[in-house]
Amino acid sequence: MKTLSPVDQLFLYLEKRQQPMHVAGLQLFSFPEGAGPKYVSELAQSIRDYCRPEPPFNQRLRRRWGQWHWDEDKQFDIDHHFRHEALPKPGRIRELLSLVSAEHSNLLDRERPLWEAHLIEGIRGRQFALYTKVHHSMVDGISAMRMGMRALSTDPDERDLPPVWAYKPNKRGRGVSSPVDAVSSLARLTAGASRQLATVPALTREIYRVTQKAKDDPNFVSIFQAPDTILNQCITGSRRFAAQSYSLPRLKKLASAFNCTLNDVVLSMCGHALREYLISQNALPDQPLIAMVPMSLRKDDSAGGNQIAMILANLGTHVCDPANRLRVVQASVKEAKQRFAQMSPEEILNFTALSMAPTGLNLLTGLAPRWRAFNVIISNVPGPKEPLYWNGAQLNGQYPVSVVLDRIALNMTLTSYRDQIEFGLIACRRTLPSMQRLLDYLEQSIRELEIAGGLR
Repeated sequence: MKTLSPVDQLFLYLEKRQQPMHVAGLQLFSFPEGAGPKYVSELAQSIRDYCRPEPPFNQRLRRRWGQWHWDEDKQFDIDHHFRHEALPKPGRIRELLSLVSAEHSNLLDRERPLWEAHLIEGIRGRQFALYTKVHHSMVDGISAMRMGMRALSTDPDERDLPPVWAYKPNKRGRGVSSPVDAVSSLARLTAGASRQLATVPALTREIYRVTQKAKDDPNFVSIFQAPDTILNQCITGSRRFAAQSYSLPRLKKLASAFNCTLNDVVLSMCGHALREYLISQNALPDQPLIAMVPMSLRKDDSAGGNQIAMILANLGTHVCDPANRLRVVQASVKEAKQRFAQMSPEEILNFTALSMAPTGLNLLTGLAPRWRAFNVIISNVPGPKEPLYWNGAQLNGQYPVSVVLDRIALNMTLTSYRDQIEFGLIACRRTLPSMQRLLDYLEQSIRELEIAGGLR
């Protein structure tokens, strides 16, 4: 038996009926050239033959001495984890997203290994999909995406590729990639090395300085600046998933026109979409919404270790003009990056943990709902640039499906694939009605920035 790490124990502790703690991915494929109508059924049968999964997919939970442990499931049943399904007619993307919304609302069974894979056919245009969900205690979001990519090939002629659960595992690493991770980092301050503890007084003063400066500069972001919005109400267990692809070259032209980064453009798009959505709900606050953005701080091409911090970004939702909103976002992100550039890795880790402590306290206890560091989570994970295939079927799109937390009812996660930026939006269905309108507002934001930048 292997004891779960403190971070992974937290993901299990936080899970409730209204707060499932699994991450997922939706992959959309097109039939190989010459494939017959039974292609997906035959693929499903070949996949079902992989009935002896590799770790961690063969591990189930055991509770012993008050802690959770991983133990091999001696009675593994592939039919419980792999499902072959068909969409109801007319088989539009709308029906596919409805199916994913329903499945993502369901808790995973803790009596079995914590994952499921759904092979879905009946999609218009000779397409099929694979929706795979895995508990956050098994893998983090980035690791889950890498696992999914490992099961694909750059060779369209390669066949007999096993599903993701049949690959031998790589060594897993974690970064500070969610508010819960930040809570665990804060806990490590009291038990870690002395060099980490030595940074706490200086960082506490820095957080105080940031909080005071935010009172004078409306574009500055402190850890208590996020306003009260409908995004930050208590959630239910129901979910709504929405997904859409946008042209990557189109967004890069905007970044060039405004002399900013692609990430600045994406955050500005999200700010516009949230502004329009909240206006439609008659719920736009006077103060700007704040996003928590996992940000890579790596300055080289090395692969080892994690260099990730949490940046609090001003989304400029109080600004009507799209160009000015982008400038607000750019200035906010630039200021945060400059702050981290002057810190050591230990200071960055600890500053992030201290900044996220109010949110972590709410997640764990719910005692201080007005201590809010941010309103929404926006994550951007780089993806593959070359076309990928699964047993001859070309991957047309891959959309992340993340976690919604109590009082953080929306998660906007995006990734890149070839020449596309692919958004996966997940929200509490009851807290944020008609959330799928955000996709239209994202497209609207691109058009408005193109006009402001002289590209249209």
